[in-house]
Amino acid sequence: MITDQNQTHKMIENSSRKEMLRVLLAVFIILAGTLHFVIPDPFVKIVPSSLSHPLALVYISGVFEILGGLGLLLPHVSQAAAWGLILLFIAVFPANINMAVNQIDLPGIPDSSLLRWGRLPLQAVLIAWAGWYMRPDNLEQQASLLPRQWVKVIREDLA
Repeated sequence: MITDQNQTHKMIENSSRKEMLRVLLAVFIILAGTLHFVIPDPFVKIVPSSLSHPLALVYISGVFEILGGLGLLLPHVSQAAAWGLILLFIAVFPANINMAVNQIDLPGIPDSSLLRWGRLPLQAVLIAWAGWYMRPDNLEQQASLLPRQWVKVIREDLA
């Protein structure tokens, strides 16, 4: 009996931690996406020269970052949002490679090869982090922008 209670407590604790990290990832991604519009120049600077319309690409990736971040907080689309963010992290990886290989300096970031190359494995961390949310969760316990009553109603309508 005590073992069952301990397991239940650990499951709730892990679920709470997972949801806190969901919110953290969502906020981080929404802020990053917003920066694509507020200060697009650093993002434009790292777009590989082989790609045309770098400003448009920065804006497009910013839109999808914002949508992905918001989607993580909408229980009924959070799995799709996680998949979308993974695809986005893969799509922008060439810009990170370009920044490292061509030693592109960005304002406000120390001029360091270690930082530029260190950004590459960070993409794998972001992919794994988003991947954590691809599996179905208990929608009623998931962090949500929607009121709990709405999540329950939507769930019942979809069933």
